[in-house]
Amino acid sequence: MTQQAHYDRIADVFVRNLDEPHTEEYSALFDRLLLEAIPDGPLGYIGEICCGRGEALRLLGNRPELEVTGGIGIDISSAMLDAARLHHPDDRFVFVQGDATDLPLADEVLDHVFVLGGIHHVNDRATMFAEIHRVLKPGGCFFWREPLNDFFLWRWLRAIVYRLSPTLDGDTEHPLHTMQTRQQLAGAGLDLVHWRTCGGIGYCLFMNSDVLVVNRLLRHLPGIRRIARAAVSLDERLLRLPWLRHTGLQVVGAARKPVRASSDP
Repeated sequence: MTQQAHYDRIADVFVRNLDEPHTEEYSALFDRLLLEAIPDGPLGYIGEICCGRGEALRLLGNRPELEVTGGIGIDISSAMLDAARLHHPDDRFVFVQGDATDLPLADEVLDHVFVLGGIHHVNDRATMFAEIHRVLKPGGCFFWREPLNDFFLWRWLRAIVYRLSPTLDGDTEHPLHTMQTRQQLAGAGLDLVHWRTCGGIGYCLFMNSDVLVVNRLLRHLPGIRRIARAAVSLDERLLRLPWLRHTGLQVVGAARKPVRASSDP
């Protein structure tokens, strides 16, 4: 209920941030990395959990080669769901209110599941991952893009920002840690198949306009899209260096639900 009230309150600010020119340019990096993590073949019927405005459904549904037959977006916030319905005139997609730890879905109904920035809002991740395992068909994949807190500097900065920003809730929002997440996925019966860190200083500047008010002023900077693209390129080059590879602020990952062994002799 805390997260529901929080996102009902900040939905308008959150959605406006997604349309900032510098946010759009940096988000393109995450879109590309997510697409690279998706194996070839039709996606079928997909679900976006903690869907917000439905960014995963928008990205995937606009690509005919991915063969998305339909999808469902689930979020606990009615205000975010209203934004999603306005953002998605596509009748292949429906949006319903629901809790990520108690999904309003039958067993094994989704070919793939996506969560973009929603896991860190859920405290009971073991139950969330178990629910995702339950609704996935065998062989289906769970894809995510989430804040990562492995690097000590980002942990310190986030601790400060979470306490100061009115759009964040430091008591309920907790970025991922690599080892903990691996263990929770395994405990839910999901096999980790992809883990790619990304995002650096450029992310701090261009992806936090809903959190840092001063970032909203960047829209007025001449050539801001070009500057943001340059920041993306710099962050990518830095994170390729061996000693910086694990310092990313975000992680794009995937886990697969195993196919059940045949019972035939």
